[in-house]
Amino acid sequence: MGLDLRSEPIVISVPKMEGKRYWSILFIDLYTHNFAYVGTRTTGNDGGNFLIAGPDWKGETPKGITKVIQSETQLALGMFRTQLFNPKDIESVKKIQANYKAIPLSQFLGEAASTPAPMTAPAIDFMKPLTREDQKSSPEFFNVLNFVLKFCPTNSSEIELMQNFAKIHVGSDQKIDFSNMEADLKKAYTDGISDAWNTFDEFIKTKVNTGEVVSGQVFGTREHLQNNYLYRMTGAQLGIWGNSKEEAIYPVYKVDSKGNPLNASDNNYTVHFDKNQLPPANAFWSMTMYKLPESLLVANKLNRYLINSPMLPNLKKDPDGGITIYIQKDSPGAAKESNWLPAPDGPFATYLRIYWPKAEALDGTWKQPAMIANEIKK
Repeated sequence: MGLDLRSEPIVISVPKMEGKRYWSILFIDLYTHNFAYVGTRTTGNDGGNFLIAGPDWKGETPKGITKVIQSETQLALGMFRTQLFNPKDIESVKKIQANYKAIPLSQFLGEAASTPAPMTAPAIDFMKPLTREDQKSSPEFFNVLNFVLKFCPTNSSEIELMQNFAKIHVGSDQKIDFSNMEADLKKAYTDGISDAWNTFDEFIKTKVNTGEVVSGQVFGTREHLQNNYLYRMTGAQLGIWGNSKEEAIYPVYKVDSKGNPLNASDNNYTVHFDKNQLPPANAFWSMTMYKLPESLLVANKLNRYLINSPMLPNLKKDPDGGITIYIQKDSPGAAKESNWLPAPDGPFATYLRIYWPKAEALDGTWKQPAMIANEIKK
């Protein structure tokens, strides 16, 4: 949900939830900081009215408001998540979603308002976005940046940064005329873009793909990220609007136990969770299959795209009390099909998602089990 906070705050109302149903709303500003959460982990399941205010709003907490949340930027985003227990639960989720409400504060207060409703902010004439390819090469990237910065008051930690940016005409209400710029100066802008992407590519290769930097490090508040712009770029490029680690973590399987890329054309795979080593989640966990390079779900005869914790009662246990997940393109046989996560006939990746992770998932005590490859005899 897009939130325009220029003229007045928005009040988001949430109904009371059943005790076991997980829900959350993640609030993200234009810097891609996860600046706040409401939901099961942070505010409980009793519902409430949450006031989302822009950077310039000042005032006492109005009557009937559960919590006031302030955004650093004038435009923000609210990401709603409501747990679906199983396919039969879909109508219940639809009813919950229908009861999520978002209205301006003046409308929420109605006759109780002490002042008239403010004037509506003028419509925004949004720029045409650059293609993914042009973002990596076009100097017009800097004009897109200038447009976005109009809605982003300078943070006290970035005053010097913005002063330096101003020297190259980057900042709120700036406009750079690249059509009449000297070739050498224009090249300096594009070289800067190229340098940034080269740094990013090297970072992914040496830090992210090696597991030294994980998802929990690249999503979060400004205080968590400490103006680490390379981390913010990584989060935005690899999984924009991903959760902060306190809300969810995403252990990924891209290689097997021997470090080889996953490919179900050549191998069948298993992941075994010991009896007491299932993903430690206060809410729930899931393991989802994605076909590569598209990163799309995989059509299959079971219409099954994940295995998750609500399915545990229907999964077959091993003699030791643990659970083995069979990851392959063809059925492992009727006796094991309950534990089958169908894979594409080719490269793939699977993502574990652990929502509201327990301490052992965050401090490294719990380790995700390896994915074991078994070569298909042809």
